[in-house]
Amino acid sequence: MDQRTDLRNVAIIAHVDHGKTTLVDQLLRQSGVFRSNEKVEERVMDSNDLERERGITILSKNTAVRYKDTKINIVDTPGHADFGGEVERILMMVDGVLLLVDAFEGCMPQTRFVLKKALGLGKKPIVVVNKIDRPGARPMEVVDEVLDLFIELGANEDQLDFPVIYASGRDGYATDDLDVPGKDMRPLFEAILKNIPAPSGDLHGPTQVLFSNIDYDDYVGRIGVGRVERGEVHDGESVVLCRRDGTTQNVRVTKLYQFEGLKRVEVEEAHLGDLVAVSGITDLNIGETICSPDCIEPLPFVKIDEPTVSMMFMVNNSPFAGREGKYVTSRNLRDRLMKEIETNVALRVEETNSPDTFKVSGRGELHLSILIEEMRRQGYEFQVSSPTVIYKTIDGKKCEPIELLMIEVPDNYVGAVMEKLGSRKAEIVNMGTRDTGMSHLEFKIPARGLMGYRQEFLTDTNGNGIMNNVFDSYEPYKGEIQTRNQGSLVAHEAGTTTGYGLWYAQDRGRLFIGPSVEVYEGMIVGVSPKSDDIVVNVCKKKHVTNTRSSGADESLKLTPASIMSLEQCLEFIEDDELVEVTPKSIRMRKKILSKELRMKKASHTKS
Repeated sequence: MDQRTDLRNVAIIAHVDHGKTTLVDQLLRQSGVFRSNEKVEERVMDSNDLERERGITILSKNTAVRYKDTKINIVDTPGHADFGGEVERILMMVDGVLLLVDAFEGCMPQTRFVLKKALGLGKKPIVVVNKIDRPGARPMEVVDEVLDLFIELGANEDQLDFPVIYASGRDGYATDDLDVPGKDMRPLFEAILKNIPAPSGDLHGPTQVLFSNIDYDDYVGRIGVGRVERGEVHDGESVVLCRRDGTTQNVRVTKLYQFEGLKRVEVEEAHLGDLVAVSGITDLNIGETICSPDCIEPLPFVKIDEPTVSMMFMVNNSPFAGREGKYVTSRNLRDRLMKEIETNVALRVEETNSPDTFKVSGRGELHLSILIEEMRRQGYEFQVSSPTVIYKTIDGKKCEPIELLMIEVPDNYVGAVMEKLGSRKAEIVNMGTRDTGMSHLEFKIPARGLMGYRQEFLTDTNGNGIMNNVFDSYEPYKGEIQTRNQGSLVAHEAGTTTGYGLWYAQDRGRLFIGPSVEVYEGMIVGVSPKSDDIVVNVCKKKHVTNTRSSGADESLKLTPASIMSLEQCLEFIEDDELVEVTPKSIRMRKKILSKELRMKKASHTKS
C-alpha cells in the first residue's frame, strides 16, 4: 500500500450559514493564493449569482492551497439538506472532513445530516468551532454537544478521538487552546496535516478514476471532476469508460487539469489521490469510472437519498403566455430538465400522459425553487403546481416523509408555535432553554405539515424565530392536515388595475399587487381572511358624472401591497392553483380561469 505524504483531500461540512465559505476565503488568503494587492470579493467560492444573493452554497466547489510542502485540496460543500445529493458524492473524493460548528448555535439539523453521511463513509473528522468572537459564544458547551452527536450517530473510536480547533473565519485566526489567542490560520493547517489521512492505495497500478461531479465549459463541453483512485492518468491516454448500467466504451482523455487556488491548471499527468478534471469524454455521467484497458474494474458509487417532494412543471398557457420568455415550448422545457438531471443527481424528471407536463421530484421545496429560479433567469417561461410529498408503501402501509424540525424562539412565543405545530401533526421530541432567553424546540413533523408554515412562523414570532428542518425517515401516514384556511382574492376580468378598484378590493383581504398592473381573469391578486375564494374587480374605474358627490374630495388611501417571492408563492398555492413563472414576473392563478367553470366543477364534485 503506497501513501502520498505530499497531499491531503478534505471537505468542509456544516449547517447552512455556519461560515464554511468565509473560512475557505481565509485559507486561500493566508496560503498566498491571492497577490497582496489583489481585490478579492467576499465569499469568493460562491460564484453563482443565486449563491451570492441568498448567502448559501448550492454547488460544491474545488480549490487547492499549498502549506509547507503539502498540497491541500479543499472542497466547499452546501450546508442545506436539500442539496444533500451534492454533499454525498463529494465525500467520495476526500479522506477527511472539517466539521464546522457555530460557537453560539451549536449542532443544528444539517450538522447532524452531513456528519451522518461523513461518519457512514468512514471519514476522519476535525471539529472546527467557528465564530468564537460572536457575542454569546459558548465554545466548550458546543464541543460537548458535538461529542454527544458523534456518540448518537454511532461514530467509531478513531472518529470519536477528534481534534478541536477554535476559529473565527471572519477575522482569520484559529487556535487549539481557548486561553491562547490565535493570530492566523496556521493551527488549522497543522491539524489538517497531522490528522487527515494521506491518500493511500496502489501508486503504480492500472488507472482508475471515479467521477463525482460534472462541470461544463462552452469551449470544451463536459468536464468530469473526480479522484484518481489507483495508478496514474496521462494527458491523451486511451482508457475505458465504465458506465453505471454495466456497459463499457473506449474513450480518450483529451485534456487533464488539476486545481491550483481557484484555477484549473492543465497538467501532463496525475497520480493516486489527486483531484482531477478531465475533458474529451462527451457523454460522461456522475458515478462512472475510467479504467486502464488492461484492467477494467468499475468502482461502486454512493447511493443518493431518494427525493421526497414533487411538482408538476407545465408549459405556460395563461393569457399572457409567450410575452416575456425566450424558451416557451414543451421541447425547450424538456431539454432543459433533461440537461439538469445530468449534473443534479438528487433530481428526478418523469414524463406524464400530457406532452406539456413533466413531473419533477427533488429533496425539498428549496431544491426545486432554486431550479425554477435558475430557469427563469435563463429565459424560460413555464407554470408549476403546488409541491406534494412523495408517499411510499412500506410493509403494506402508506408511509410519508417525516422531517426533523429545530426551532429557536424567544420564550414568550413558545405557546403560539406549539399550538400551530400541534394542528400540523408535529410531535415534540426535545425542549430546552438557553441563557439568552431563547427556547430550543425539536419536533418530528410530516413534510406536508411544514408546507406553507414558514410564513405563519415568521408572523407568530414577529420575525425573531429561527427554524431549520432536515429529512428524518418515512413513517406511517399521520392523517389529514389542514394547512391553509384562507381563500384567494381572484381577478374578475382582464385589464389594468386601478387605484379605485384596489381601494374597494382591499376591504376583502390583503392584496399582492399595486395599481397599474396588468391582470387577467382567474389571476390571484390577494388573500382573503375567509376560507372561500372571493372574486374581486380590481380594474374597476370611477364613473365620471357632472354632479359633485359629497365624498368627492376624499382621497383613496391604499394599503401597500404584499409582494410575494417565488418561495412564498409556492408555499401559498393550493392544489387548484398554479404559479406562472417568467423571466420578468411571478404570478399566481387558478388552474381553471373562468369563474363559471370553477363553480360548475365545484358543484359536480359536491354532487
